Amino acid sequence: MRFLIQRVSEASVEVDQKIIGQIKSGLLVFVGVSDRDTTEIANRMIEKLLKLRIFEDSAGKTNCSLADIGGEILVVSQFTLYADCKKGNRPSFTDAGNAESANRLYEYILQQIASKGVAVQHGIFGAMMNVSLVNHGPFTVFLDSDQLFEQKRVLH
Repeated sequence: MRFLIQRVSEASVEVDQKIIGQIKSGLLVFVGVSDRDTTEIANRMIEKLLKLRIFEDSAGKTNCSLADIGGEILVVSQFTLYADCKKGNRPSFTDAGNAESANRLYEYILQQIASKGVAVQHGIFGAMMNVSLVNHGPFTVFLDSDQLFEQKRVLH
């Protein structure tokens, strides 16, 4: 699972010329899902996301989490986070999850974030969307579950 996280002062998502999700200060999170992803991985990614201290405190240091600033989240599905550009000039998306299971996990992520009392807005899975944002900083973070939660090797 991959989260591309942007700290924003505002963001919105539009489908068919209608704004369907909009936030002020908080996080815009693009979510990519692979076929290897599970609800357990989603839970760990959500926990990491919500605990990230990427907002400034009164001293200007990035010591605050989303909850500390009372921020919101805008979540947008984006299978292109699994683009493979190793060969040729046209990206391959074979590592992206199939639409049915990816949509289930996307909906699960939305439900879990909301269940934690966070104000969450979202796009529409699989739709052509126009996303607007003002990246505050700019500040962008990339979380990849394969890198975050890989098994540690035990040396004998």
